[in-house]
Amino acid sequence: MRLVVDLNKCQGYAQCAFLAPDVFAMHGEESLIYNPRPEEEQRERLARAVAACPVQAITADGLDGAVGEPGTGSVGEPGAGAAGEASDGR
Repeated sequence: MRLVVDLNKCQGYAQCAFLAPDVFAMHGEESLIYNPRPEEEQRERLARAVAACPVQAITADGLDGAVGEPGTGSVGEPGAGAAGEASDGR
């Protein structure tokens, strides 16, 4: 799994740091630091953090199907509906 954060897009809302504190951390008030190669055990937390980013600054390769997909146990979890709401224009 590989993470990339567009630091030009990031506005420092810190939702990622709240949802996946072992991967993301705020350094000061607006500067984000993160681990670009997180452990596999962080998959579900990372999926939630990616979905929760208000400016969609986080991309994660190898994270497909982690949140909201049948069989993952995360349907209805916080953040799982956010992507569906955005994609259908509501």
